[in-house]
Amino acid sequence: MQKATKLNFSQPILELLLGFILCIAVSASAQIQSGKTGIESLDTLPVYEWDIETERNSLPLTMLFSLFPGGGHFYSEHYVRGGFILAAELALTYEVFINKPLQQDRRFEQAKPYRDSVGKYTEAMLKTDSPEELSLLRTKRDRFANLVRGFSDKKMEEEDLRKAEMAWLVGLHVYNIFDAFGIWMNNQGHSVEKKSMGKALAFALIPGGGQIYNRDFGKAGLLYMGLIGAFTSIGTTQHLIEYYLERRRVIRGENNLEEEERLTERITHYRKNRNQYIWGGAIIYLYSIGDAMVDALLSDFDSPLHFAVAPVFSGGVQASIGLDF
Repeated sequence: MQKATKLNFSQPILELLLGFILCIAVSASAQIQSGKTGIESLDTLPVYEWDIETERNSLPLTMLFSLFPGGGHFYSEHYVRGGFILAAELALTYEVFINKPLQQDRRFEQAKPYRDSVGKYTEAMLKTDSPEELSLLRTKRDRFANLVRGFSDKKMEEEDLRKAEMAWLVGLHVYNIFDAFGIWMNNQGHSVEKKSMGKALAFALIPGGGQIYNRDFGKAGLLYMGLIGAFTSIGTTQHLIEYYLERRRVIRGENNLEEEERLTERITHYRKNRNQYIWGGAIIYLYSIGDAMVDALLSDFDSPLHFAVAPVFSGGVQASIGLDF
């Protein structure tokens, strides 16, 4: 139901009211395409869109170039966004495919002298019959064995971190493709068609569905990047927890209290990390639902029928405000 109410204001009150409305219009114009209110000073306010208008409107070319990091953005003349994506993907690619393998090879080489020492003392233990010498050799062998295990643990941690970084790289590229498509879609024209909050909620139960319903493809890409990274990191940290639990079970049979304490600390550390990723993934998902509903609610904010002000300066002042209920 729409109500129209006529109110008479004194000149100071009118100026205050119009100033307030003008502030709202200016702040809104920085985010959404302005509607037509009939007031020239408002209708001619500049609009600063995140998606820059471009004449490069080919969908096939946009999608083809988006297969490369930042390619779709460079094609559509969004050079800053494309540059950030390209730099981030190159950095992750270097980390996943070059730096992490180099680190693992370095760990292997660093551990080699200690592995040789373990083998030497183990061989010596098999040749001695003296209990005192056997105890001394066992102590030295266990010390070097702990060092070898430490290198092995580091190598395992780096491999699982590499898998998590690979997931973030994949998620970033998914965002790259979705955002490039969103730029193309928005370049066809922004719509102020009223969206249904109920439909937005229903679609948002499927991750990214609410954002796609609202035509916020860049947001959908960000959501997928966050979820892919978070849930892969949950899996990699859980794998490390299970690895250290098994290691601790074996160490307890050897009565090695120092090593057992170190393993317990690693288990606690990775349990905390896993729980943080679980909470992070859940918060991202719940936020996406709220975001989809709010965007649907404000989808027709630019519509001139939703909010219009028409002052009449003839002696007194008359303002007509139309609000939808």
